[in-house]
This record gives sequence, C-alpha cells and structure tokens, in this order.
Amino acid sequence: MTNFHPRGQRGIALIVVLILLVVMSLLAIVSLRSTLLEERMSANMMDRSLSFQAAEAALREGEAIAAGKSVGDAACTNGICNQPAAASAPRWQGTGWTNARTTSVNLGNKTAAAQYFIEYLANNVPARGTCTTTEDVSPDATCTQLEWRYRITARSTAAGRATVMLQTTYAVP
Repeated sequence: MTNFHPRGQRGIALIVVLILLVVMSLLAIVSLRSTLLEERMSANMMDRSLSFQAAEAALREGEAIAAGKSVGDAACTNGICNQPAAASAPRWQGTGWTNARTTSVNLGNKTAAAQYFIEYLANNVPARGTCTTTEDVSPDATCTQLEWRYRITARSTAAGRATVMLQTTYAVP
C-alpha cells in the first residue's frame, strides 16, 4: 500500500487579491483626500467672495458719506477722520478700527458685517483735465475746479472666516 501525500499549495491567488485590495484602498483614500481638499477650497472661496462683497458694499456706503464733504476729527468720530499725519502709522494697520463705522450687508440669504472709516486728505486738489498745464499738480497751473479727496478703507472680517480689506481714494467735485 502506498501512502498518498497531497502536494502543497502552489497558487498565489490569495496574495494577489490582498495586494489588489491594498492598492484599491490606497486609491480610495487618495481620492477622498482630494475631494475633501477641493471642498475646503470652494468653501474658502465662497467665504472670501462674501467678505469681498461686504467690504465693497462698505466702501460704497463710505463714498456716499464722503460725498457730503465732511472733514472729520482726530478721534475719528463716527468713522470720519481728519488728515493723517505723515509720521504716523496708517490707521488700517493699528487700532484705527476701534472708531470705524460698522455696517451690516445683506448678501442674499446671508448677512455679513463690515467696518470702514473715511480719511479726509485735502480739499484743494485739482480735478483731472481742468488745468491749463499738462501736470495737474503743477504750482503754476490755472485750474477751473478743485476737488475734495478722501481715502476710504473697508474690511470685512468674521471669526474663523476670510478677512478682506479694500481701500479707495474718492474725489468729490
């Protein structure tokens, strides 16, 4: 009588399937991370867009107030400031936001808060195209119209959200 001994396993199917499972799992993880990153980027872009719209609306509100030719004071009462001193730091970099005006902007189904202040710059600036010389700022120019100039700075910020700061120079004839 002969003893029958079965031969050992020779297939590698189990190993191949396990390797394929690991590769597919890695592909799924990479795809998931990419999708999450894109979602965060689009949410950040939406936050920035809303903040930009709020800051822009605050600029427009500031322009409407500056059209009244206000001069302001050193304390920036009601968000209207006098001429900035040449040696001082810009108001938007320091604590200048403590006296800034605050406005609430309705952006469809969301509301965003924005702050702005108006800095009076000068009231004797020649308007473009109203002087007899090619250089409007020339001391010998004969100008027919002088403008009031303001610098309006607005920012929209919220905790954990994008912060946007905009600035414009506004001329009032």
